[in-house]
Amino acid sequence: MSTPPPNPYSGAPVPPGPHPGAPAGQNPYGQPPAGANPYGQQPAPGGYPGQGGYPAPGQGHPAPGYPQQPQHPQYAAPYPHPHAQAPGCRQCGAPETANFAVRAHVGVLILMRFHTLNGPFCRQCGRSLIRTMTTKTLCQGWWSPISLVIFTPFTLLWNLFAAMKYAKLPHPTPAPGRQPLEEGPPVHARPLAYVAIIPLLWATWVAVNIFLDVSGRR
Repeated sequence: MSTPPPNPYSGAPVPPGPHPGAPAGQNPYGQPPAGANPYGQQPAPGGYPGQGGYPAPGQGHPAPGYPQQPQHPQYAAPYPHPHAQAPGCRQCGAPETANFAVRAHVGVLILMRFHTLNGPFCRQCGRSLIRTMTTKTLCQGWWSPISLVIFTPFTLLWNLFAAMKYAKLPHPTPAPGRQPLEEGPPVHARPLAYVAIIPLLWATWVAVNIFLDVSGRR
């Protein structure tokens, strides 16, 4: 009866076999000694095995995502925006200002446009813009039914409050090299403002006829 071959997975010594590179009496399939690297590679000092010596987290470099390196002086603080709004009037730079918007409205049939100029403005620039925007609204803001009833009256009332607010300011002292806007003639001295008479007369005629029909006086 023949002797069975030794079990290579039992860990018992194996006689020399067909593997010339393995030492005699050592099982090439046996368990490695405790603490030995099973892959045959020695880890680089301070790094991961087989990674060419890259440092492990917490050794040599801070943890990923939290750099602790000193900032370059060039990037220590952001530079101010070259077009940052300086305090004072947007037009002439005068320090005596009021932060109140000026509005205009254009309504043509079903098309409507809203214009808003935000402050701050000085007395002279604010009054100039109010006169220009109010005249534009009186000329072009009545040609839509919704504009006639809602938006144009609201815009005119808004500009009236704005005119009262800017009228309380002292005369401006513009910044060096800058000039305030010319106020120009008042609204009632501008012919385009009287275009509003046409839609207002038509709206009055319509309102009177509706009242006569409802009351039965016709």
